[in-house]
Amino acid sequence: MSQMTQLEHALDTTEAYVAHFESQSLPVLKRTVRELDTLREDEESVSGRRIAAVILGDPLMAMRVISFLERKRGATQNHDITTVDRAVMMMGITPFFREFYNLPIVEDLLAKRPKALIGLLQVIGRARRAAHFARDWAILRHDLDVDEITLAALLREATEILCWCFAPVLTEKVYAMQKADPTLRSVVAQREVFGFTAQEIQSALVKAWRLPALLVSLMNEADAENPRVQTVALAAALARHSAHGWTDPALPDDFEAIGTLVHMGREPLLKRLGLTPEEAAPYLPLP
Repeated sequence: MSQMTQLEHALDTTEAYVAHFESQSLPVLKRTVRELDTLREDEESVSGRRIAAVILGDPLMAMRVISFLERKRGATQNHDITTVDRAVMMMGITPFFREFYNLPIVEDLLAKRPKALIGLLQVIGRARRAAHFARDWAILRHDLDVDEITLAALLREATEILCWCFAPVLTEKVYAMQKADPTLRSVVAQREVFGFTAQEIQSALVKAWRLPALLVSLMNEADAENPRVQTVALAAALARHSAHGWTDPALPDDFEAIGTLVHMGREPLLKRLGLTPEEAAPYLPLP
């Protein structure tokens, strides 16, 4: 596996960050490699849906697949591929396994930076949790395409995940600043260390990857009135605020907004989100 270069100093433009990310081979989780190897042994009978399920467990792998497809996009393909299922179907099972073989592993990349690996795995965990929430609410809302919402929620943290992989020194600085001053907003810390916010870098990244416009719009809060965009944004917010348990002061606002989005009362909503009666009690009216 080729040696990857990790940034230790801020760059001058968002495009420079994207160029740095693009020059690296995107690693994936060790678990993803193991699961795909198992499916490869059963290539003749494996379904695209089973492959898609493995990809959706790993935002790094999802980034790899979607950006690969956009790069290889032929003139004959006149519609965007906006779900992992369709991406696998478009490629075909055998070509997929041929292309995504012997992938670099993120646990190897960050073996000498355990703090960065933990940070990365936490963000990946948050992205997966956001995708789970978004999918559930999209089903409740009878969304036109639940898989699009799931993928958009999974990829919403793409830049932070890439920064942990390829700029761990800088990313650790951002977290250290916020730890030292819990009132410090992440956008302020990001701009201080990177020169830009993660959102600004992500805007350049989705352009470079030529991500389908629909996915980009779902990941962008600019269209906050759109219920599909709200689903993705609220799922990301809830995943962030509940990362360390159900006690964050921002949670009541999240619950209020989610209840409105999915037309569900507070008690059934908290139950659906998996809170125990003890965890839910502070957010319910007194009997």
